[in-house]
Amino acid sequence: MARVKRGVTTHARHRKIIKLAKGYRGRSATCFRIAIEKVEKALQYAYRDRRRRKRDFRGLWIQRINAGVRQYGLTYSRFMYGVKRAGIEVDRKVLADLAAREPETFKALVFQAQAAIDQAAVDHAA
Repeated sequence: MARVKRGVTTHARHRKIIKLAKGYRGRSATCFRIAIEKVEKALQYAYRDRRRRKRDFRGLWIQRINAGVRQYGLTYSRFMYGVKRAGIEVDRKVLADLAAREPETFKALVFQAQAAIDQAAVDHAA
């Protein structure tokens, strides 16, 4: 029986890692043993940051909404309370986009939210 030489398999595995390490600096891009560590760490970062990106964008949207709302004398939390009370089912991503790109539409939403807040205060007082 002929012996099995595994050079082809090993070379393919090495080539796959080296290909993933393209763009790294120094031996990290060329030396297999170093490249494998760097690639594994990069994949860990990529996995973690796919989830992190969602958090970061939500924070950005909240900042943009807050900046847009403060022009009309409201805070972010009061505005979101008013949005919920008014039954406006628009998510933060769209609200932030409206605040930045379509100020007139956003202004109308702010006034609707303000009216809902005022109505809630009247209901609560009665």
